[in-house]
Amino acid sequence: MTKVLFVCLGNICRSPTAEGVFHELVRRRGLENVIRMDSAGTSGWHIGAPPDTRARAEAKRRGIDLDHLRSRKVEPGDFERFDYVVAMDESNLEDLREICPKPLLERIHLFTDFAPKGVPTGDPDPYYGGSDGFAKVFDLITQCSEGLLARIIEERHKDDAR
Repeated sequence: MTKVLFVCLGNICRSPTAEGVFHELVRRRGLENVIRMDSAGTSGWHIGAPPDTRARAEAKRRGIDLDHLRSRKVEPGDFERFDYVVAMDESNLEDLREICPKPLLERIHLFTDFAPKGVPTGDPDPYYGGSDGFAKVFDLITQCSEGLLARIIEERHKDDAR
């Protein structure tokens, strides 16, 4: 089982969107029995809250339901439980590196590192903008999710060949 945790600041915009998009990609490939995902925030500001209404609306417009997700804060045990701890931006990447046990630092990744070549890097937080920001972030999250899934499948094939 490969486990992925998506992390943004409040766990109400980008990381739950990534969880929903990634889950849909995994489902379409029939890999739900071998890949699991979750999302969390580096802050505890929104614990228990559903994703932002604009994130849910954009996801719903694209056939993905985020209504069941609830915000939570990253826990120390997450670094042991998850094979990939995926930061949505540089700031969250640094926050995760500060709290991660040193032997597990290789599990932390910047989400846009999985973007296809030529795709602009950076995953801007759409929280303070309008709905169009959520649409742009959704597109970027989809591209990065496809790249991450390709990486996981490739690594699983390598492990199976050993």
